Amino acid sequence: MARDKSDLTVIGSGPGGYIAAIRAAQLGLRVTLVEKWPTLGGTCLNIGCIPSKALLDSSELYARITTEASDHGIAVKGASLDLAAMLGRKDQVVKKLTAGVAQLIKANKISVKRGTGRVDAAGTVTVTADSGKSEQFGTGAIVLATGSVPQELPFLPFDREMVVSSTEALRFETVPAKLLIVGAGAIGLELGSVWARLGSEVEVIEILPEILAGWDTQVAKTVRRELTKQGLTFQLQTRVTGVKTTSTGVTLSAEGKDGKQLSFSADRVLVAVGRKPYTDGLNLEELDIKRHEGRIVVDEHYRTAIDGVYAIGDIIHGPMLAHKAEDEGVAVAEIIAGKAGKVNYDAIPNVVYTWPEAAAVGQTEEQLKEQGIAYRSGVFPFAANGRALAMQSSAGFVKLLADKQTDALLGAHIVGPWASDLIAEAVSVMEFGGSAEDIARTAHAHPTLSEAVKEAALGVDGRMLNSR
Repeated sequence: MARDKSDLTVIGSGPGGYIAAIRAAQLGLRVTLVEKWPTLGGTCLNIGCIPSKALLDSSELYARITTEASDHGIAVKGASLDLAAMLGRKDQVVKKLTAGVAQLIKANKISVKRGTGRVDAAGTVTVTADSGKSEQFGTGAIVLATGSVPQELPFLPFDREMVVSSTEALRFETVPAKLLIVGAGAIGLELGSVWARLGSEVEVIEILPEILAGWDTQVAKTVRRELTKQGLTFQLQTRVTGVKTTSTGVTLSAEGKDGKQLSFSADRVLVAVGRKPYTDGLNLEELDIKRHEGRIVVDEHYRTAIDGVYAIGDIIHGPMLAHKAEDEGVAVAEIIAGKAGKVNYDAIPNVVYTWPEAAAVGQTEEQLKEQGIAYRSGVFPFAANGRALAMQSSAGFVKLLADKQTDALLGAHIVGPWASDLIAEAVSVMEFGGSAEDIARTAHAHPTLSEAVKEAALGVDGRMLNSR
C-alpha cells in the first residue's frame, strides 16, 4: 500500500467531484481525485451540459440568421450550414473548459489518479487503469461522485448508430432527414431543438399527457406550443413497444392512448427517457452500502452506511443537475473539514435550454394545491415587456407564487428569453427567505427582461403597472 495517504479521496471528477476536491484543498486537506476518463469534468463538461449548450447556441444563431435576419433589416444571401465546423467549435469549447478544470486541479495541488476507483474498505481505495494495472492506497475520507449515464429501455436498446443516447446525438456527422425522440424531458427537447433548427424533421414521442413532467403545467404547454411553431411535432400519451432497425433507418412500434397500434419511421432514434446513477465497480454490494431505487442512501451529512464514505450528486437523492452536485460538493468538503456545510434543496433551479427557455425553482401551483397551501400568484407576459419585444422574443411569461398569509416566495416559473438567467433573482430571494414584495420594491433597470420578474411580483398583490 502506498504511503502518501490523502486526507480525502474523491472518486469522479464531474461537477460534484472536482468542486468537492477544490473546496477541500482550499480548506487545507490533502486531496486525491480519481477519474477514469482521459479528461476531467465528467459527463457535464465532456458529453453533456457544455457541448449541448454549444450546439444550442450555434443552431439558434443559424436559425435566426436564416429566418429572422430580414425582420431586422439585414439581408443575408446564401447562408448555409457547415456541420463539421459547428461540431468543431463545440469540441473546442469542451477542450477549453476541461483544460481549465485540469489547471484548477493542478493549482490547488490535488493529486490525480487515472483509472476506475473501487472502495475496498473505509480508508482504502484501489484504482485500476485501462492497462489493467492496479494501485491500492490509504486515504482519510472517501467521496463517491460518479454521476449518471443515459437510461436504456429493454425494448429499445442502444446500438449507438441508429438507436442512440444523448452522447451520440451530440456528434451526428450529417443532419438526419427524420429524427424520432423518445422522451419529452429537457434532454430530448434540447437536442430535438438543435437538429430541428439544422433541418431535421423532429417528432417527439412521450408516454405522459404532457411534456416536461413535474413542471408547471402552463410552462409545459407554452414550451410545447412554441416548439411546435419551430417544426417539432409531438405524440403524447404514446407508449413505444419495440424497434426494428435496418441499414437505412429505424421503425418504432407504439401504442396510442386509445390502444391503437402505431408505427413511426425515421433515420435515427434518440432515446431520452432520463438518466440512471452510475455506481459500477464501486464495490457497494460487498460493503453493504445501501441503495434505494438505484441511489445511494445518505444522511443529512452525505454519509453512507460505511463510516468515512460519503456520496454526492446524481448517485444520491434529488434532481440530477450539475449545480446541485456542485453545491453538495462544497457542502461535503466543508463537513469533512469540520465545518457546517449545507444545501437548501428548496432553492435549486431547473432549466430547459430550448428557445424560449424554461426555468423554475420551488413549488408549482399543482403542488401547492395538493398540499392545501393557500397562495397568490402573479403572471406577467413577455409580450408586454419592452426589451423582449425589441429582441423579437416575446413568447412566454413570468409566474411567481407567494404564500397567501406571509407573502413568502414559494415558487417561480419562467418561460421566455434568457429564463435561465432570470430565475437567479427568485432563487436568491427564496434562499434568504424573502417575499414577492421584496422583488416588487426592488428597482429593476429599464428596459430589461428582469422587469418582467418585478411586474409578476407586483401581480401577486394585484398591482401590475404594465399589463392587466
